[in-house]
Amino acid sequence: MILDHEIPAGGYWSLSLRAGRVLRLTALDDGAICSTLVFAHGDPVDRLNVPDTLKAQMSARIRPPMVLMSDRGAALASVTGSSLDWHDCLTGHSLDAHTEAFGRSSYGADRNDWRRSARYGFLSELRKHGRGPADLHASVNFFAKVAIGPDGRFGYAPRHATAGDWVTLRAEQDLLLVLSTAPHPMAPEWAPGAVRAEVQAGAPYGPDDLSVTFRSESARALANAKAVLA
Repeated sequence: MILDHEIPAGGYWSLSLRAGRVLRLTALDDGAICSTLVFAHGDPVDRLNVPDTLKAQMSARIRPPMVLMSDRGAALASVTGSSLDWHDCLTGHSLDAHTEAFGRSSYGADRNDWRRSARYGFLSELRKHGRGPADLHASVNFFAKVAIGPDGRFGYAPRHATAGDWVTLRAEQDLLLVLSTAPHPMAPEWAPGAVRAEVQAGAPYGPDDLSVTFRSESARALANAKAVLA
């Protein structure tokens, strides 16, 4: 184990993840989610591109063994495993207006339990890395499920995750990740959950790796990432 950190319910955190290492996220409470931004470390421009990630891999959700692709068509991370087959990436992260809908809250009144949106947490962490609002992008909401129902509308699945559910990401480049455990923007109540983040050393992989063989576009994105590292 290289790193073990618990992100409290309704909290936020960021970390640098070196290429080849594996990040495991584990829900510690029922209904926990982890909204996540992904950037190529040290690159002021290249970041997760959710539309390209979905279009290239013919999906409306994130699941293993998909590859998270950047604006430049390079793999940022591969989803190497998960106890869930659905992680939302269509509906974005929560804003201050979402948290205010559950009633007014402030540090003065509620201390560390005051309600903060994912946007608030993202911006708080981005400032530590010399970034700001222009760096916000479409997030992956790990442990959340939003599907299109028969009526053509988005339908949120409350408590899609239960305590112990997990997902693993293999960094294909040096990454900066920004995470928030604020509730999903479509959540019907303020009930955040904690998430554990563990970093482990990864193992080399070859042409038979599931992310490589998943689709030709996935293989090409992984090849592009190796070219970045070369």
